[in-house]
Amino acid sequence: MRQSGRRRSGDERTSMGKVTGFLEIDRRDRKYLPASDRVRNYREFTIPLGEEGTRDQAARCMNCGIPYCHTGCPVNNQIPDWNDLVYLGNWEEASRNLHSTNNFPEFTGRICPAPCEESCTLNLEDAPVTIKTIECAIADKAWENGWARPEIAPEKTGRRVAVVGSGPAGLAAAQQLARAGHAVDVFEKNSKPGGLLRYGIPDFKMEKQLIDRRIAQMQAEGVSFRCGVHVGVDHDPAELVAAYDAVLLSGGAEHPRDLAIPGRELAGIHFAMQFLPQQNRRVSQEPPQDNRPILAGGKHVVVIGGGDTGSDCIGTSIRQGALSVTQLEIMPRPPEKEDKLTTWPNWPLKLRTSSSHQEGAERDFSVVTQHFSGDDGTVRKLHCVRVDAKMNPIPGSEFALKADLVLLAMGFLHPVHEGMLEAVGVKLDQRGNIAANVSDYRTSVDKVFSAGDMRRGQSLVVWAIREGRQAARAIDEALMGTTLLPR
Repeated sequence: MRQSGRRRSGDERTSMGKVTGFLEIDRRDRKYLPASDRVRNYREFTIPLGEEGTRDQAARCMNCGIPYCHTGCPVNNQIPDWNDLVYLGNWEEASRNLHSTNNFPEFTGRICPAPCEESCTLNLEDAPVTIKTIECAIADKAWENGWARPEIAPEKTGRRVAVVGSGPAGLAAAQQLARAGHAVDVFEKNSKPGGLLRYGIPDFKMEKQLIDRRIAQMQAEGVSFRCGVHVGVDHDPAELVAAYDAVLLSGGAEHPRDLAIPGRELAGIHFAMQFLPQQNRRVSQEPPQDNRPILAGGKHVVVIGGGDTGSDCIGTSIRQGALSVTQLEIMPRPPEKEDKLTTWPNWPLKLRTSSSHQEGAERDFSVVTQHFSGDDGTVRKLHCVRVDAKMNPIPGSEFALKADLVLLAMGFLHPVHEGMLEAVGVKLDQRGNIAANVSDYRTSVDKVFSAGDMRRGQSLVVWAIREGRQAARAIDEALMGTTLLPR
């Protein structure tokens, strides 16, 4: 949707942005507060560009004939369009455009790894448009100016939908279904909604009042949240299926990958998702769910696993006062720079250094932990070996690492099967996820749908939002015979 904004003096425009913007304006992204300052608390530390700086970055968009950023973005944001609107100063229309494809751009504008920027044509010269930064600026300005108002359905359908799980997939689906006129109840086992957005992602990456204001918006739209209800444990799933016209299973892939080696039983070895939610609850002043606190203060910490969850463990451990933090990765060290002609516009394998890495962690690659050792029943060392490209141990490369706390951040295998999934009786795919396709999101059980990590496996927040939106459309169509909700 094009807007005919006022042309600034000296600018040349045809249909998009500043025609020569990518030639005249260098890429400039948000900065961070110094590590010495930001590790003293759990607040966000990103410094916004400001309105004029964001406008200049939007002007760099080239209006490509084939905008690969569209396909790089799982929710298919209309990126060139809202870049143009920001360049023209039409922020409110930019917000409408952005929210038409993404229910929660303030979330993705903070925590998405930005596959859209990898797909940007300007990334061929390592200077992609700062899409994620612009997205976040639009979303934040929408809230500042009161544009993110509740969208209340003018008519109610009389149909009831239960959404189990209030992570990004469940929230996106619930909001879309409520806006279509359905009565939506969201069931969440934790005391507050948000799923891993609230309990897995540290506050220094995304503060939780961002979730709270979205929840308030959704409640104004008619969504009811039933927290502290663990379906399959303290609530019979059969009653849920019987009471509602449709049920969406949108929980997470919460079964973690374990490390079954000698010494695993020692105290001080924990899954990442035993460690991270505790700190998030402390920050939010929620009562702890476990009386055994896991703290990194004064300890040598080893994080096993090189992904985003491992990075979150690093940043949290440093803020808790760890003496040292080391991250181990079984895979070889990726190249510093990808071969663009081979990988672009797809997501490339390359070395990625997070803000948490920059705060003082050591990283080591091609390392396998063979066993743990300790004293008095508590871990004290990891015994490791280096491996070659085929994951075979290299003779003579054995070494030991001092460790008082070991955090396992090696990913998640599939959703937890015990409880709800077994009781509902849905079929599973070969990986142990709920079997459902992406055209109608139906499971093997009548009236039951599934979306997000519970269906596709561990993935990104932006993929969960996409699946939640698409599942909402499928449910609306199943209930009403037709739908106006977008895919």
